[in-house]
Amino acid sequence: MTTLILIITATATALIAGLFYGYTCSVNLGLGKLTDREYIAAMNSINVQILNPLFFASFMGTLLLLPLSAYLNYTPGMNTRFILLVSAALVYVIGVFGVTMFGNVPLNDALARLNAETASAKDLSAYRTMFEGPWNFLHNIRTLANVISLILVIVSCCCESK
Repeated sequence: MTTLILIITATATALIAGLFYGYTCSVNLGLGKLTDREYIAAMNSINVQILNPLFFASFMGTLLLLPLSAYLNYTPGMNTRFILLVSAALVYVIGVFGVTMFGNVPLNDALARLNAETASAKDLSAYRTMFEGPWNFLHNIRTLANVISLILVIVSCCCESK
């Protein structure tokens, strides 16, 4: 059962890392080419649509599975797999979940308060400036943190469990 949970943990971590990486490589680049009005409307639409069961299962599932896998792989003494999984959990909790909840989500909420259809060009430009750079910066942090967490989980899979 411990091995199965570790495999599920690795898969969930990989799914979120892939989502964030894909965003960095394509979605953010494509959105960056839109006008201010189009950009804000598109981001607001994406921010609503991502709140779905598949996303929550992998995003929140990883948040629960990483510490669970660490716990299940704990043994007294030096245990490399446990240390790697605890490290992966900490990186994910702080660098992915924390950055998302305390960085990206508040920015999303602020952007959602602007009606892109009725806002003036000046307001659209100001909101985009307030949002886009900081959001992309925070997104890159959580993407990197998620990839590091994934690497730690993959390496833990290669370690002998004691």
